[in-house]
Amino acid sequence: MLPCLNKKLFGFDCPGCGAQRAISFLLHGEFADAFAMYPAIYTIIPLLGFLLADSFFTIKYANKIIITLMISSVVLILGNYILKFI
Repeated sequence: MLPCLNKKLFGFDCPGCGAQRAISFLLHGEFADAFAMYPAIYTIIPLLGFLLADSFFTIKYANKIIITLMISSVVLILGNYILKFI
């Protein structure tokens, strides 16, 4: 795994810390561990897939779906980041 530059320089995790390990857990089929490591992984992957599909196809309500996935990703990232410090 690549080391976190923010953690190395400043001594604390960045909001993205855990994403690499969560992807690794997903690829090994360890879904609960992936969620525990980085909960936003389950909204970021569908968001990226939906953005890719939206570039090739016309999807009804695409803007609402994209905004919903983005907001939920940000909430999960910030919530997980805040919970790491508690």
